[in-house]
Amino acid sequence: MVQRTVHKNKMGVSQEMPKYIGTKIIHAIAQSQQDFQREQGKEVSVGEDQPGYYVVYEDGYKSWSPKDVFEKAYHQCNNMNFGLAIEAMKMGKKVCRTGWNGKGMWLYHVPANSYAAQTEAAKKEFGEMVPYGAYIAMKTAQGNVVPWLASQTDVLVDDWMIIE
Repeated sequence: MVQRTVHKNKMGVSQEMPKYIGTKIIHAIAQSQQDFQREQGKEVSVGEDQPGYYVVYEDGYKSWSPKDVFEKAYHQCNNMNFGLAIEAMKMGKKVCRTGWNGKGMWLYHVPANSYAAQTEAAKKEFGEMVPYGAYIAMKTAQGNVVPWLASQTDVLVDDWMIIE
């Protein structure tokens, strides 16, 4: 069953709200709401202190998020699923699996582009420049780069991580 959310604007007109899913990279640490307020120099709310996370976004913006909301939205960058690893690559990050045996192996996203034709067959078919679609490349343990394809295991595990 599809869940629909409807919003009524100030004129009373109802409109179905589209769903969104987001991916961003942040820094965060567990911190109570009252500790966050103290650190930010804000007035500390009275009542029960709520567990949560102190969050710093890539642009430097700082906020606090309740624990349950945060943990539904974010995963540590050292135990990601393959979908999150792909999103990280599209953001320009390098990723690898923690279980890979080869030293220095990692993946990155190569956006669609073109390269100078290297063979007569390519020149005959495409001219001087050969167009190619986006793909995932691997820096191998031998130090070269090759196109990479995921195995079923790669797609289904949660041991992907971003490397700096």
